[in-house]
Amino acid sequence: MDYYESMLPFLRLGPVAVAVLMTLTGPAWAQSPPPDATPDSKVVNSALDAQLFYEILIGEMSAKGKDPASGFALLLDSARRTNDSRLYQRAMEIALQARSGDSALQAAQNWRLAQPDSREANRYMLQILIALNRVSDTAEPLQRELALTPLAQKPQVLAAIPQLYSRVGDRALAARVVEEALAKDLTDPALGVDAWMVVGQMRMAAGRKPLALDAARRALALKPGAEAPVRLALELMEPQLPAAEALVKQYLTTYARPDLRTAYARALITDQRYAEAQQQLEKATHDSADLAEAWLILGALQAEQNQQAAGQRSLERYLKLVSQQPQDEARQRGESQAYLSLALLAEKRQDIDAAQGWLNKVSSPNLQTTTKTRQASLLAQQGRVDEARALLKSLPSGTPAEARSRLIAEVQMLRAQKQFEAAFQLLEKALADFPDDTDLLYDQAMLADKLQRYDVMEQLLRAIIEQQPDNQNAYNALGYSLAERGLRLPEARELITKALSLAPNDPFISDSLGWVEFKAGNLTEAIRILDKAFRTKPDPEIAAHLGEVLWVAGQKSRAQSVWKEGLALSKDNETLLETLRRFNVKP
Repeated sequence: MDYYESMLPFLRLGPVAVAVLMTLTGPAWAQSPPPDATPDSKVVNSALDAQLFYEILIGEMSAKGKDPASGFALLLDSARRTNDSRLYQRAMEIALQARSGDSALQAAQNWRLAQPDSREANRYMLQILIALNRVSDTAEPLQRELALTPLAQKPQVLAAIPQLYSRVGDRALAARVVEEALAKDLTDPALGVDAWMVVGQMRMAAGRKPLALDAARRALALKPGAEAPVRLALELMEPQLPAAEALVKQYLTTYARPDLRTAYARALITDQRYAEAQQQLEKATHDSADLAEAWLILGALQAEQNQQAAGQRSLERYLKLVSQQPQDEARQRGESQAYLSLALLAEKRQDIDAAQGWLNKVSSPNLQTTTKTRQASLLAQQGRVDEARALLKSLPSGTPAEARSRLIAEVQMLRAQKQFEAAFQLLEKALADFPDDTDLLYDQAMLADKLQRYDVMEQLLRAIIEQQPDNQNAYNALGYSLAERGLRLPEARELITKALSLAPNDPFISDSLGWVEFKAGNLTEAIRILDKAFRTKPDPEIAAHLGEVLWVAGQKSRAQSVWKEGLALSKDNETLLETLRRFNVKP
């Protein structure tokens, strides 16, 4: 037998077993003293006897072959005899590869029993219990993990707990078990805030948001200036839990934290409360003039609101601040977002060349689809529709998601160019491939409305409602269409009220409700609703509706003032211009 053949068994071993064998056999090589050994040199005998060597070798060969159960048993027996953590680990690996969770747990339990102070053994046991969905059994090993962790490392260990339990089926049980395990830490002045944050996140994951907010309050009681509880409250912000926002606002009245104020503004933008978000961002940039993120968000919001001068200043301020930061992916992404907003400002003032120049500066790979879509829109505005469509067809389409994004971009471009029939047919073709895509169904319904195919529109919207009973846009679109045509007004009000219950702060749904009240002759209520919607979201279409109701109600001077505001937002808005024509008012 040559050397290679003699080493074959070792070459087939797992890396852990090889390391163990090398370690255990290493001292035996010293049994023949080297030439320079002194008389006092001691010979250290190997811990690896023939029987143990054979067990490890055969265990590994069995594990690699067709008998992993025997391999596991041999490796586990070897681990018990040597008390070697690497062999316990290898036995677990074999069990896990064979999809035997119970055997892996047995190895972990034996390891922890043999080495009670081993964090590694305890951690494996905890993870395996969670993987086996034996959540109720995890409280004790979780407590032990924290007990074995040095104090300085405990915050990091605590922070990792929600992720550790993230795939558990019974989230409520997981929350209770974790809270039980952290009982002592919750009252610890040094760890209490971190522990309550874990409890809060676990409760939030379990859908128990009021209790999660209570955890945030308890954390703040331990340390009133802590930021983490406020960030948890921001995650919990929703109309059904107003106390979460109240906690954030109360905190911000006491502590000047521009970064948290910026995060609050983000939440307000998500809730479509743009005016309030802008106030918070203006306050944040006033308190911290060097907070680049706040300037970027403020500038983007101002650009969307067509606040030309203010938006330009905010975005330029951001670009100046970020130019002093290291050139990395985050900076590239932020700069690209700023360029997109600057392009929007240029487009709104109809400076196509400037808009194109800003778009050419976008370098973030993640924004290339958005950039090309905007470039196509600019081409279409110049009458170069075929070039625009060709540019959109150059977008990636290798995956269904990419193909869908490209399709939607082309539909939006055709719609903007009033090529409604072409866009409708494009969606018709796409829905043959994606029949259950409610977003595509909604877009087609809106095109059917433009084409005055109201029966098709209603059929499509009701199909969406059947598939997604919580789709507020479908309820709102159908209700508004009925109101606009003066049909079935009680049903229209019911549909829009349902939409508003699903999205209470959406100013466009409020606009629809105000329009129903106007069509029903309830002018005072219509003015109240539309006025609030316009203050929440200054928009030319809302301005058109509010102005019309004011005009009919005899408040012609105020109506003209509102229309003027709407024209400042967009002088080309079709709804607003058509309204002015009907009332013989010059733009």
